[in-house]
Amino acid sequence: MEQVAYRAGGTAADTGGRRPASGWRRRTGWLDAVLIEAGRALRILDGSVAHERANPAGPAAADDPVLSEAESRHAAGLMRVNHVGEICAQALYRGQALLCRDEGIRRVLLRAAEEEVDHLAWCRQRLDELHDRPSLLNPLWYAGSFGLGLVASRAGIPYNLGFMAETERQVEEHLDGHLNALPQQDRRSRRVVTQMRDDEIGHRTTAEDHGAVPLPAPVRGAMRLMSKVMTVTAYRV
Repeated sequence: MEQVAYRAGGTAADTGGRRPASGWRRRTGWLDAVLIEAGRALRILDGSVAHERANPAGPAAADDPVLSEAESRHAAGLMRVNHVGEICAQALYRGQALLCRDEGIRRVLLRAAEEEVDHLAWCRQRLDELHDRPSLLNPLWYAGSFGLGLVASRAGIPYNLGFMAETERQVEEHLDGHLNALPQQDRRSRRVVTQMRDDEIGHRTTAEDHGAVPLPAPVRGAMRLMSKVMTVTAYRV
């Protein structure tokens, strides 16, 4: 707790429209930050976190092509992988931001995380339309990625941003592959994936513009290996 001094004769306007009840105000600390992140994680995992932009697929239309059972199952597997990727990106950037001491870079990371929330919502909506579900391992993906973000944040701002840029570069490749793999007539999934890819390109260039440096080859290779494990697992589980 800290004591706050107020000017004699101060008005309610001096305190945001409310006259303080006392001269004491609670100072937020690390415990508050941890509790905030825990609450955020729960909302992300249960799908209740608010998103900003409308789904690029738009409302379902009567003339939308009907997918076969096999096509629907394959599209759902790919969209589940994309949903997991956004779970990981959301956790990664929030983990990086939590320990970032540069307020400007912290805002860059949190803004990217907010846009990943849009992607999460779009993928979840498409999974619902395909009568399928998110990965059962989402809590594990989130926890692992958040921890990785905490570690990455200690490497310094240039490498911290480099980690963001490399993540987005690999996600771009991954989404391009999904555009080739999705059934041609699945226009709704394609619109979602295309907008996601365009956003990820924006995140990568933002990181590079703010001073991202290339990561060492072994780190990039390890990231690709981890991504492969996640992709193969999330397609089915």
